[in-house]
Amino acid sequence: MNPEISHHRTIWISDIHLGLRGARTDLLLDFLKWNECEKLYLVGDIVDAWVKRLDWPQSHNDVVQKILRKVRKGTRVVYLPGNHDDAMRRFVGQSFGGIEIVDDCVHETVDGKRYLVIHGDQFDFVMRHFVWLAWFGMRCYVALLKVNGLLAIWRRWAGLPYWSLSAYLKQRTKRAVDRIGRFERLLVGEARRRGLDGVICGHVHTAERKVVDGLTYINDGDWVESCTALVEHADGTLELVDWRDAVGGRIIVLPALRAA
Repeated sequence: MNPEISHHRTIWISDIHLGLRGARTDLLLDFLKWNECEKLYLVGDIVDAWVKRLDWPQSHNDVVQKILRKVRKGTRVVYLPGNHDDAMRRFVGQSFGGIEIVDDCVHETVDGKRYLVIHGDQFDFVMRHFVWLAWFGMRCYVALLKVNGLLAIWRRWAGLPYWSLSAYLKQRTKRAVDRIGRFERLLVGEARRRGLDGVICGHVHTAERKVVDGLTYINDGDWVESCTALVEHADGTLELVDWRDAVGGRIIVLPALRAA
């Protein structure tokens, strides 16, 4: 029996990478089907303009149409461009099809907590100083996603849930972990400078919710590897949801804050 549609005050999703072969638009469409909200934040890298050759099947169009239908039904949609769709930054301050485009913003929850919402590439040392290295890393990442695709086919055949080899390797690589740690501290520092309670971001494809240097750091993950989103309930509670093994259902991950 299918569950009822979940209604949230706010939803954050990022790093969909439409146009990339590895984008899990099947899972995202299912998530959008079963989850409604008053406000939807698109936290960057929604379209991937870095790929050498766009792969744009019907399901990628379906994601765009699904979001536009939510706008027509009254959902406020705010789009914060990232590094892979940074061409959209030239339109900051404008609105297209009812979708507002901003560079960053502050979100206040029902219980009065205020969070900086930003993609996060602005605080990535590699992106700021070694863009060529980021492009090379993207080429390697795309190659790894092809391996992911073959692995996903085998796991489906074996009756196993979706699992990302690229995410696993990233979590086990010390340099990647150290880079993410620096990224987290820089973003939390910016939130502190603005007098806020924390930060909500994307960019590093690692869903996380924890306390960093006394403030709340939340990364809503992505729809290539982790297939996660952040939701705010009517009482202001924030939860990360994992949709990898939850078609037509919902799995909560990292429900409690932890210190770092």
